[in-house]
Amino acid sequence: MRITHSVALIITFTTVLALPARAQQNAAPQAGQAQAPGAAAQTPAKPGPKDTEVWEPVPPIVTPGAANGAPPSDAIVLFDGTNLDQWVSTKDKSPAGWSVANGVVTVLKTAGNIETKRSFRNYQLHLEWRIPTEVTGTDQARGNSGLFLAATGPGDGGYELQILDSYNNKTYVNGQAASIYKQGIPLANAMRKPGEWQVYDVIWTAPAFNADGTVKTPAYVTAFHNGVLVQNHFELQGETLYIGKPEYKKYDTAPIKLQAHGDPSPPISFRNIWVRELK
Repeated sequence: MRITHSVALIITFTTVLALPARAQQNAAPQAGQAQAPGAAAQTPAKPGPKDTEVWEPVPPIVTPGAANGAPPSDAIVLFDGTNLDQWVSTKDKSPAGWSVANGVVTVLKTAGNIETKRSFRNYQLHLEWRIPTEVTGTDQARGNSGLFLAATGPGDGGYELQILDSYNNKTYVNGQAASIYKQGIPLANAMRKPGEWQVYDVIWTAPAFNADGTVKTPAYVTAFHNGVLVQNHFELQGETLYIGKPEYKKYDTAPIKLQAHGDPSPPISFRNIWVRELK
């Protein structure tokens, strides 16, 4: 009897030990992991560098200018120091009346604003400007002008990046050089002395509108003044106004405009103006 009981006990103990292994073999696949009967579970492939490599579309080749600030191969040159063939008078679209000499164009205030013959949407712009050494006046009456990134009407209609002598010249900070006029205070005052050339490099993202004229996406400006970041993807609230709150008016493309401000200080000059359209 002792031998019989011992054999039975061994058989029972062996059966209990085998139950978890059999249950694991017969377990049904989890949801979303169905597999064919008898098929072995497959190990996922190990990620490799090529899984995240993109080969197309290939960016176009653009040859940079021979020197910093020189127009690259795909730029539209708006002023190269010889003539104003790319510009017209804003008020009546007649030939631009500012004076060109010695490679620069100088504002003729009595002739009014000038703008490009071409219209643009999104772009990269390079522009150099100079306050005269003999500049006079204070506040906003000292070398005042403006770069309108999109001219949407006569006079000063549009979106203005301010031009002004802000070298030791106190004024309201949303109206100093490199401000988005009456909207965006520049991140820094990078002004050089009067008589020295100033440089603006600007990325303009035009606003987009719905069919009913409401704003789909606002306008944005990124700008560098003499190599210093002064506007970092700044979101505009509408056109820049001298009086009142900004608002948007629907447009598609627009010229680039330079302002002939009526302040009594000596006129400023420009050179080396070019633009690259961005798709």
